[in-house]
Amino acid sequence: MVKEVHAAHILVKTQDKAKDLLTQINAAPPADKGKKFGELAKQFSECPSGKKGGDLGWFTRQKMVKEFEDVGFNGKKGDIAGPFKSQFGWHLMWIIDQK
Repeated sequence: MVKEVHAAHILVKTQDKAKDLLTQINAAPPADKGKKFGELAKQFSECPSGKKGGDLGWFTRQKMVKEFEDVGFNGKKGDIAGPFKSQFGWHLMWIIDQK
Protein backbone atom coordinates (compact mmCIF):
# COMPACT_ATOMS: atom_id res chain seq x y z
CA MET A 1 0.00 0.00 0.00
CA VAL A 2 1.29 3.44 -0.93
CA LYS A 3 1.97 5.58 2.14
CA GLU A 4 3.70 8.59 0.57
CA VAL A 5 3.74 10.20 -2.85
CA HIS A 6 6.34 12.48 -4.42
CA ALA A 7 4.60 14.51 -7.10
CA ALA A 8 4.79 17.61 -9.24
CA HIS A 9 1.86 19.47 -10.71
CA ILE A 10 0.85 22.17 -13.11
CA LEU A 11 -2.09 24.41 -12.16
CA VAL A 12 -3.94 26.36 -14.85
CA LYS A 13 -7.32 28.09 -15.09
CA THR A 14 -8.93 26.03 -17.86
CA GLN A 15 -9.33 22.41 -18.85
CA ASP A 16 -8.37 23.31 -22.43
CA LYS A 17 -5.03 24.75 -21.28
CA ALA A 18 -4.36 21.64 -19.20
CA LYS A 19 -5.16 19.42 -22.19
CA ASP A 20 -2.84 21.48 -24.40
CA LEU A 21 0.02 21.13 -21.91
CA LEU A 22 -0.61 17.38 -21.59
CA THR A 23 -0.41 17.06 -25.38
CA GLN A 24 2.96 18.84 -25.32
CA ILE A 25 4.25 16.58 -22.53
CA ASN A 26 3.07 13.43 -24.30
CA ALA A 27 4.80 14.56 -27.52
CA ALA A 28 8.17 14.41 -25.74
CA PRO A 29 10.20 11.19 -25.92
CA PRO A 30 9.48 8.99 -22.86
CA ALA A 31 12.87 9.73 -21.27
CA ASP A 32 12.22 13.49 -21.56
CA LYS A 33 8.63 13.69 -20.27
CA GLY A 34 9.67 14.67 -16.73
CA LYS A 35 11.98 17.38 -18.04
CA LYS A 36 9.23 18.69 -20.34
CA PHE A 37 6.73 18.62 -17.45
CA GLY A 38 9.09 20.74 -15.33
CA GLU A 39 9.72 23.24 -18.11
CA LEU A 40 6.00 23.72 -18.72
CA ALA A 41 5.32 24.01 -14.99
CA LYS A 42 7.88 26.82 -14.72
CA GLN A 43 6.36 28.56 -17.71
CA PHE A 44 2.61 28.11 -17.15
CA SER A 45 1.72 26.92 -13.64
CA GLU A 46 -0.17 29.39 -11.49
CA CYS A 47 0.97 27.68 -8.30
CA PRO A 48 4.09 28.92 -6.47
CA SER A 49 5.51 25.39 -6.90
CA GLY A 50 5.80 26.18 -10.62
CA LYS A 51 9.08 27.95 -9.90
CA LYS A 52 10.45 24.55 -8.83
CA GLY A 53 9.11 22.76 -11.90
CA GLY A 54 5.88 22.03 -10.06
CA ASP A 55 7.61 19.86 -7.44
CA LEU A 56 5.41 19.41 -4.37
CA GLY A 57 7.82 17.10 -2.56
CA TRP A 58 6.59 14.09 -0.59
CA PHE A 59 3.15 14.04 0.97
CA THR A 60 1.02 11.60 2.94
CA ARG A 61 -2.71 11.05 2.91
CA GLN A 62 -4.86 13.95 4.15
CA LYS A 63 -2.11 16.52 3.45
CA MET A 64 -3.51 17.63 0.07
CA VAL A 65 -6.98 18.28 -1.29
CA LYS A 66 -8.98 15.12 -1.96
CA GLU A 67 -8.52 15.30 -5.73
CA PHE A 68 -4.73 15.29 -5.29
CA GLU A 69 -4.87 12.44 -2.84
CA ASP A 70 -7.08 10.38 -5.14
CA VAL A 71 -4.80 10.86 -8.14
CA GLY A 72 -1.51 10.54 -6.28
CA PHE A 73 -2.34 7.44 -4.31
CA ASN A 74 -4.39 5.63 -6.98
CA GLY A 75 -1.98 6.23 -9.86
CA LYS A 76 1.39 4.63 -10.29
CA LYS A 77 4.95 5.86 -10.30
CA GLY A 78 5.76 7.65 -13.57
CA ASP A 79 2.15 8.45 -14.47
CA ILE A 80 1.26 11.89 -15.74
CA ALA A 81 -2.38 12.20 -14.73
CA GLY A 82 -5.07 14.67 -15.61
CA PRO A 83 -6.42 17.01 -16.34
CA PHE A 84 -8.43 16.98 -13.14
CA LYS A 85 -10.21 19.79 -11.34
CA SER A 86 -9.93 20.99 -7.75
CA GLN A 87 -11.15 24.13 -6.00
CA PHE A 88 -7.95 25.83 -7.26
CA GLY A 89 -8.34 25.12 -10.97
CA TRP A 90 -7.20 22.44 -13.42
CA HIS A 91 -4.20 20.23 -12.72
CA LEU A 92 -1.80 17.85 -14.32
CA MET A 93 0.12 15.66 -11.88
CA TRP A 94 3.35 13.77 -12.44
CA ILE A 95 3.73 10.97 -9.91
CA ILE A 96 7.49 11.05 -9.51
CA ASP A 97 7.73 8.31 -6.87
CA GLN A 98 5.75 6.38 -4.29
CA LYS A 99 6.68 4.51 -1.15
